[in-house]
Amino acid sequence: MPAQPSPSTPVRLDGVLDPAQVSAIGHGAPVTLDAAALERVARNRVVLEEILSTGTPVYGISTGFGALVSNTVAPELQRHLQVNLLRSHAAGTGADLDPEYVRAAMAVRANGLLLGHSGVRPVVVQRIAALLNSPYTPCVPRTGSLGASGDLAPSAHAFLVLLGEGEADGPEGRVSGAQALAALALEPLELESKEGLALINGTHFMSGIGALLAVRVARLLDTADLVTAATLEALRGARPAFDPRVHRLRPTAGQARSAARIHAALEGSERIAGPGSTRLQDAYSLRCAAQVHGAAREVHRFFSELVHADLNAVTDNPLVFDDPPEVISAGNFHGQGLSVAFDALRLGLADLGQISERRTFRLLSPTLNGRLPDFLTTDAGTSSGYMVAQYTAAALVAELRALAHPVSVDSIPTSDNQEDHVSMGMTAALMAIDAVDRVERVVALELLCACQALDCDPGAPGAGTADVHRLVRERVTMLTEDRPPAADLTALLPLVRDGVIAGLGAAG
Repeated sequence: MPAQPSPSTPVRLDGVLDPAQVSAIGHGAPVTLDAAALERVARNRVVLEEILSTGTPVYGISTGFGALVSNTVAPELQRHLQVNLLRSHAAGTGADLDPEYVRAAMAVRANGLLLGHSGVRPVVVQRIAALLNSPYTPCVPRTGSLGASGDLAPSAHAFLVLLGEGEADGPEGRVSGAQALAALALEPLELESKEGLALINGTHFMSGIGALLAVRVARLLDTADLVTAATLEALRGARPAFDPRVHRLRPTAGQARSAARIHAALEGSERIAGPGSTRLQDAYSLRCAAQVHGAAREVHRFFSELVHADLNAVTDNPLVFDDPPEVISAGNFHGQGLSVAFDALRLGLADLGQISERRTFRLLSPTLNGRLPDFLTTDAGTSSGYMVAQYTAAALVAELRALAHPVSVDSIPTSDNQEDHVSMGMTAALMAIDAVDRVERVVALELLCACQALDCDPGAPGAGTADVHRLVRERVTMLTEDRPPAADLTALLPLVRDGVIAGLGAAG
């Protein structure tokens, strides 16, 4: 995956985006608009207006929406129809989405409009860019999208702000859309035909979330490999299971990458069992780590490919074609591909967390951890050490298993059965956010225990493992007497979540 641009470096929107760019925008990077792409948008608008001038009926312009497709809308009411669309569809509920996901979705929507098949005026895209480049982010409730006709409810909440309605978060806190526009010296956008529909009809919230998670999970996978190496060192496990010759015999890229990173981190270790050792093989959670992590990497690859496709797609409806001039009603807004991708990602994440928890258990268990002290405390009985840290990991894994339930098959028909099959893609996306958060915590708990174990049984680790241990000890001291492990987890979580540990190691 490409390196993520700095949040201070502008990202040019021209119809082609990758997850790293979307992630940068989500975390605050400004945007610029490609001039040629804006010209493409302007030409496409002219085509739409020419088609409308002939009196040709067009869905969502001269008709109502969804099951109201048979209802005709008079020409003098068509602009008001677009405003009513945003107002009526802002039906979300619950806590707000984090701002980075809202910004990502707005950027993806602008990028799709720049492909020039949505029939909007350039000013619509320019206003989205102006909002992205401002200190204001629309307030968008988490719940309300079925991923059927795209992310209708969250999109309506987001883009009402362009009209001076809805709400936004800014430097002064939560304000009305009108207050945000006034602070930016912008007039409310007056929507014309098709523009309200083009703003909300599409998969941009699902794919925006997917882009951020694609970047975040890539870091998590690299982190899990290095944490596994630390656990192998702590348990004085066997290195040969990660020999590249082994993994050439099963040529899957994900498995080979994980094996290479683990193998490299153990280089130079005086603790780890190598060729000639009497320790022939370890338990599966150690010996098969590359195979299990590799499976999660393959799921991540599949997920990222589907997300990347939607980042660069036109997913609203109807679509406007220039040559020959034609408006086609179709279904690119349907989020089934992304929904399946999120379901698969959560399965891979659940097992990544599960095998990490098994390694944590092994580090702490008096019957399994070899020469290490019971629960990694030298005062077992009077002290409990990190015993209950494993309880927390087990609780997180239980939640991961529940979050792995597939929702892409849970269609609930809407709009009087006009929308009789929905993807539940946004539900799948929100569950994926929660799953990633939990796996990061499980891996951070393994990291905490592995480094404690290294200190309980001294010996020179490999260079990569030594770097991991150093980063941990800069934030958390060795446990010598009982203290709340929750604070230790809080201190270490950024090393996992923000990719600090993932950046270590050159292998793979």
